[in-house]
Amino acid sequence: MKKNNYRQILLGICLIALLIPSCQQEKDPSSDQLILNDKEYFETRGLSVLVFNSWYNGLFGDEKKSGIEIIHHGVRTVTNGDVRIDNTPEQWDEIPTFKEKVVDQENQSIEAFLGYPKYNFDYSIKVSTEGKDVIIQLNIDKAVPKELEGRVGLNLEFLPASYFEKSFIADGQVGTLPLYPSSNMEFDVNGKTTPKAIAAGQQITLAPEDPERRVTVDGNGTEIMLFDGRNKAQNGWLVLKSLIPSEKTGTVLEWTLKANTLENWVRKPIIAYSQAGYHPNQEKKAVIELDRNDQAAPFARLIQHLPNGEQKVAKETGLEEWGQYLRYDYVTFDFSSVQAPGVYSISYKGQETKSFVISEKHLSTAWHATNDIYFPVQMDHMFINEAYRVWHGQSHMDDALQAPTDITHFDLYAMGETTDTEYQPGQHIPGLNLGGWYDAGDYDIRTQTQYATVLTLVQAYEDFGIERDQTQIDQGISYVDLHHPDGKNDILQQIEHGTLALIAQYRAVGHAIPGIIVPSIAQYTHLGDGLTMTDNLIYDPSLDSLEVKGNKSGTFDDRWAFTSKSTALDYGSIATLAAASRVLKGHNDALAEECLETARQVWTTEHAREEPLIFRHGNTTGGRLENEELKAAIELYLTTKEEGYLNRIVELWPTIEASFNRSAAHIIKVLPDLGETEKAKLKKLAEGYKAWSDSLYQQNPYGVLITTGGWAGNGTIIQMGINNYALYKAFPDLFDKEDVLKSLNYLYGTHPESNLSFVSAVGTQSKKVAYGMNRADYSFIAGGVVPGTLVIPPDFPENKDDWPFLWGENEYVVNMGAIYIYLVHAGMDVLED
Repeated sequence: MKKNNYRQILLGICLIALLIPSCQQEKDPSSDQLILNDKEYFETRGLSVLVFNSWYNGLFGDEKKSGIEIIHHGVRTVTNGDVRIDNTPEQWDEIPTFKEKVVDQENQSIEAFLGYPKYNFDYSIKVSTEGKDVIIQLNIDKAVPKELEGRVGLNLEFLPASYFEKSFIADGQVGTLPLYPSSNMEFDVNGKTTPKAIAAGQQITLAPEDPERRVTVDGNGTEIMLFDGRNKAQNGWLVLKSLIPSEKTGTVLEWTLKANTLENWVRKPIIAYSQAGYHPNQEKKAVIELDRNDQAAPFARLIQHLPNGEQKVAKETGLEEWGQYLRYDYVTFDFSSVQAPGVYSISYKGQETKSFVISEKHLSTAWHATNDIYFPVQMDHMFINEAYRVWHGQSHMDDALQAPTDITHFDLYAMGETTDTEYQPGQHIPGLNLGGWYDAGDYDIRTQTQYATVLTLVQAYEDFGIERDQTQIDQGISYVDLHHPDGKNDILQQIEHGTLALIAQYRAVGHAIPGIIVPSIAQYTHLGDGLTMTDNLIYDPSLDSLEVKGNKSGTFDDRWAFTSKSTALDYGSIATLAAASRVLKGHNDALAEECLETARQVWTTEHAREEPLIFRHGNTTGGRLENEELKAAIELYLTTKEEGYLNRIVELWPTIEASFNRSAAHIIKVLPDLGETEKAKLKKLAEGYKAWSDSLYQQNPYGVLITTGGWAGNGTIIQMGINNYALYKAFPDLFDKEDVLKSLNYLYGTHPESNLSFVSAVGTQSKKVAYGMNRADYSFIAGGVVPGTLVIPPDFPENKDDWPFLWGENEYVVNMGAIYIYLVHAGMDVLED
């Protein structure tokens, strides 16, 4: 909705409200009352209360974004208000099943119905308001099952980062909320260690000294306990809990929550711009995000900072009203006319941003951290050194044991009825301890990620001729040293490293495998040096648990290889092997030849089948079959120029049309060799794609596709930029360089909720707290790209910059690094045109 129309509607509502005062009191979110709005959450100025606007993920369990949640003065500080069995639940602990939610606008209440089927235990949570107080009622028809007595209760979780260095009061008992978990532990009824309550009382206040964060919860006669969940898991939150009384039904618990709000509070404007700066000749627009109660200023200024410390106004101009997106209003500040190289900042309503540059070289080093730091740090099966620091030792040299059949792993992997290999479950598969990168903030080797990463690096090398040597990589001794040139092109060495992991699978079992991952959650949650995840000795079940003989041990800590065969996964892998074979010539000729020969053989084998092998689970068994085959055909054709592969590309044209967003950047590479009919069809597809991408400007003020799933959308935004680059090069009459650059601007800070660069250590201000392997240290890996802004349903954009443990917002993934490197070079290329 455009802002002018919004204001007209709002004016009409206000006129009606003057005639009917009671209507204004009930529906005005700026009043002192918490009201249930048309987006089905309670709100007043400075406070939003969400009630099961989203629920637990059946695969990943507790994602810290379900139940009763509170957005307090613009920050989501509370989540998971719900019935839980454990005092401080971890991610994979038992979660309830959501059934339905009843929103009662007339009576201003929301009631959610859930249950634990395993225990035949159902309940409802009803939330209503009295003024600004939140009334939370827990209702059950049957008494708590005996096995849950003394364990199950009403929980409410508070974000530790929002309460660092603050205090609490519990029925007069006072204390400081811990910066680092150090409270006492005890054993629960099952003999498991569990945090002991820090404090308890019928009324608990958190942050009494801080009016922005002060929250009081009154148990109305029931004891409330305060726990620190970080004693069990680094990603734990502070938890308030009341146990459900035994043998009681009806309304068994009632809490009154009072969250303080500042009078006439207005959220500070977010001036979103590119922290990496701008080229003199590109469009330069800052997007200013405003609280709905804020009044937009008429203008903004661009300030230039001179060598002598003086400042001058480089541009002062009016702002363009964009309208409303999610829960905020937006205006834009266009300073494209300023082209003089220099150091600048933006001033708006007395607020001035950090500095940024206008320079023809603003992107020239933007990919260096990803190339020089992030990729080397993620390398598995290698010792990674950086000056005085060791990032990790030579990890997982005991890879890997054949995974059991008929199992479903907790992290997207599964096995079918057979192993599809010559190995028995639990038997060591030799040759898999080679190459590959840690998939993300965890330590698995996910094949689908590996081949996507290698293919993108190949394309970046071929399309832009990337040359950089800042890293010593020695495959012979499995040693990597950062900031140590070795006379070899880094990107070719990274391509080689990823390719070695892919080809190792064919050498070992004859086909691509879904991946390699630890078997237990206890290992999966490991934080720190990957070398310490296993003993690097091959597991031998005939030995005692601590016995060692040669390179074998009786310690069951080896990773599992998930080996179920999938035709889609094989196509994805051989597409990359065919591509890698082109660029590895002259760098590793033997590997290049083996890659191409393997790709040809697998292509022939798969096309000789009557039916493809369809084994699907999560996102580990390959993408869509037709899309993966198309990529394989394209890369084999580019490598061999054999007509049979080109004919198959044309036969797969329905796939291109059905999913042009997935195939655009790939099919453009064979455009010169297509027939005139296909070329015409491709241009028509490009025209449709351009119309769709242009429509994004009407959806949000950033002009990119902001997704709303459980994983934030930077990957989609980067891939859109890559698609737009390919189409711009092919059809310059349709596409513009800004179609490429807007994706980079978004990554670098022109996005909702903050103006941080989503690429750690790139840009003036960037992500310094992220979900990498060092997340327990509240740190980052330079050059890593995070998923970005996550939309918390229905309308709250979020990316925590003080809490690394929300993987959907902050987890680095290795293939994001590859597509980022490509997009930076695409940006430099279009700016040179």
